Amino acid sequence: MIEDIKKRALHRTSILEGQMRGVARMIDNEDYCMDIITQTRAIQKSLESLNRLLLENHLRTHVTHMFEDGGEERDKAVAELLKAFDFDHK
Repeated sequence: MIEDIKKRALHRTSILEGQMRGVARMIDNEDYCMDIITQTRAIQKSLESLNRLLLENHLRTHVTHMFEDGGEERDKAVAELLKAFDFDHK
């Protein structure tokens, strides 16, 4: 993993852990539902941000090598990415 991306991804996971603990407390305290939803939407955005970092790393490392190798490896890279984004590869 690219060191800078790894550092940022780990930082984001720490933030996500804190956000999840906060939501659990809100649920336990029976906070207002809309306030909890606001927090879970923030978590979804944080997860999307983490996924962007992981995708960037994957593209810069694994996919680059797989495309350089060509043939079946290139096809495998394309299939993996389509699967990751819930697209059917036919």
